[in-house]
Amino acid sequence: MASHIVGYPRIGPKRELKFALEAFWDGKSSAEELQNVARDLRISIWKQMADAGTNFIPSNTFSYYDQMLDTTAMLGAVPPQYGWTGGEIGFDTYFSMARGNSTLPAMEMTKCHYIVPELGPDLKFSYSSHKAVTEYKEAKELGVETVPVLIGPVSYLLLSKSAKDVDKSFSILSLLEKIIPIYKEVLDELKTSGATWVQFDEPVLVMDLDSHTLDAFQDAYAQLEESFSGLNVLVQTYFADVPPETYKVVTTLNGVSAIGLDLVRGEKTIELLQSLGFPSNKYLFAGIVDGRNIWATDLSASLKTLKSLEEIAGKDKLIVSTSCSLLHTAVDLVNETKLDDEIKSWLAFAAQKIVEVNALSKALVGEKDEAFFSLNTAAQASRKASPRVNDASVRKMTSALKNSNHRRTTPVTSRLDMQQKRMNLPMLPTTTIGSFPQTKDLRRIRREYKANKISDDEYMKAITEEINKVIKLQEELDINVLVHGEPERNDMVEYFGEQLKGFALTVNGWVQSYGSRCVKPPIIYGDVSRPKPMTVFWSTTAQSMTTRPIKGMLTGPVTILNWSFVRNDQPRFETCYQIALAIKNEVEDLEAAGIQVIQIDEAALREGLPLRKSEQTFYLKWAVHSFRITNCGVKDTTQIHTHMCYSNFNDIISSIIDMDADVITIENSRSDQKLLSVFREGVKYRAGIGPGVYDIHSPRIPSTDEIADRITKTLGVLDMNVLWVNPDCGLKTRKYAEVQCALTNMVAAAKLLRAQLSSAG
Repeated sequence: MASHIVGYPRIGPKRELKFALEAFWDGKSSAEELQNVARDLRISIWKQMADAGTNFIPSNTFSYYDQMLDTTAMLGAVPPQYGWTGGEIGFDTYFSMARGNSTLPAMEMTKCHYIVPELGPDLKFSYSSHKAVTEYKEAKELGVETVPVLIGPVSYLLLSKSAKDVDKSFSILSLLEKIIPIYKEVLDELKTSGATWVQFDEPVLVMDLDSHTLDAFQDAYAQLEESFSGLNVLVQTYFADVPPETYKVVTTLNGVSAIGLDLVRGEKTIELLQSLGFPSNKYLFAGIVDGRNIWATDLSASLKTLKSLEEIAGKDKLIVSTSCSLLHTAVDLVNETKLDDEIKSWLAFAAQKIVEVNALSKALVGEKDEAFFSLNTAAQASRKASPRVNDASVRKMTSALKNSNHRRTTPVTSRLDMQQKRMNLPMLPTTTIGSFPQTKDLRRIRREYKANKISDDEYMKAITEEINKVIKLQEELDINVLVHGEPERNDMVEYFGEQLKGFALTVNGWVQSYGSRCVKPPIIYGDVSRPKPMTVFWSTTAQSMTTRPIKGMLTGPVTILNWSFVRNDQPRFETCYQIALAIKNEVEDLEAAGIQVIQIDEAALREGLPLRKSEQTFYLKWAVHSFRITNCGVKDTTQIHTHMCYSNFNDIISSIIDMDADVITIENSRSDQKLLSVFREGVKYRAGIGPGVYDIHSPRIPSTDEIADRITKTLGVLDMNVLWVNPDCGLKTRKYAEVQCALTNMVAAAKLLRAQLSSAG
């Protein structure tokens, strides 16, 4: 009997880490107090897994921000601009890289919510964070033997980027020879401390790797082989199946004792094992329990699968595991007091998934908990038969969607001309992305309203006053296209989940997005429809307060899908089409109510892109189609905006163009304006576009000159008649003082450039 957990949520069941981090960042608590909260969380997690009977318990999966940044600290790979001079990396340097500081911007964050290492040939590496060893020892002192987890050297490099101004001939994999010695130091120290297992997370192994990369992978592990002596080494993969050629390489590595495979997202993993077999001298860590969703595992079906794997790997070589880290799920179903019993019986959060893994492990050796399995079987049957899940009218409407591409008939250039005649916007129009700061008072008002502690009238008055404040601020700043600030919304996805049929909401189903940012994804359990308008009242209320255009703010169907816990009993695209129809109804109601500009955010479109190129075309086809469904029926004079987060769009720019939005705002500043390179390469973008001019994830306030410089660089590749000026993202996480200063500088920069362009032309 053997069980393993790839990783576990670190935020705490009640977001203890979030509050501790924010108190520390605000100067309200000390580093020691933050470290004490972190230590208590780690201890609680290790004891929980040990009490459940877990054999392979991970350590070093806790992080104050993210594990890639932790690895950057371990390797001493600090970009020179942060002024680190050596020694153990402390909070000042660590959080400066993550969040920026008063003088420096943060490092780039990518769609997977990790801080991207910036590496070059001249960077000096050194063993500069002993966190992996410290946490292993911490657990050992409690009597808990753990498996220290390290981001593997190849994945670390391939998930990094070349530093600015590095020669194009530089190969980032050439740095393996510099970082391998540090990995050896870590392994030697872990062995000295008593570790007998170590887990290398190598998620890039599920991607399409060329022969050069596979050779580098083999070479890296050959160099590490000497340090593997005395250790059992697990190479862990997740999020997809491993390609056959890569599988052949991984399974023949000397010194590697075990391979971890995802049997959930890796839909071809079973077929791969059946066709290529599995080496008799290695352990198979079978990721059978879904680490990325909250549905209870079908234990009977999973047990059957595991028994078939015993015949391939051998009974004494099969370890029951999660498909990936449980970091991506909510923490504990016990804390859900408002979910009804039926839906609750269909679910398993991280704490419950630990129990599932161990139940399957015991069942494999003849210690099956018949009562637990029976309850699980009943819950599976209940979900399949529930009338709450299927809606025939919704299914009829979505099936009809496949007969059209839902494209607006008038070309975007002609639409923009008509929209400009209607709105008469200046050159380089300014706007923001949607949300304004969510103050403590605002969160208190929403909380008290949900708890029935204030009346409808009191709530409406408070929200209306906040909207009026936001409108007046934007008018004073002379922003051209306004937003209402979204004071009524707790989250851009959960707000819609509260109002759409087929969704369930949790009380404490929090998941870490990055750093202290947490989200509470709604649960899509059934067919989706819109019972009534969701945003029209507040949008029209805001529009009545100003003569400037107000954007109606919606979250797009792909983002609602990708940032929810999605039902796993039908293809994701079917659910996305259902959401698209619901948003389409809302778009048309906003237009009928007089809203001229409607923003349909697709912040997570890139985030949902499959890792394997062979699967990307199909995803982009239905994702883009879903977006077009939402706005295909509006008038040419109604301007449709969309917003996207993160900057890695160069490889999907044709799909972005195919979305056919009138204006797209997009993250750009944190990535050294990487987005602009695609336009330098000759891509013609004829719609409106607003590459973000400053990073909202950092408290740093950019100067007018800095923003003007960004706009000037953008004008080098984009026509001034299509360019918009806006921040990178929504402003909800910032303070009003920061927002007012930054937007003041942004508007001043836009006016400065307008004057220069007018005088020049």
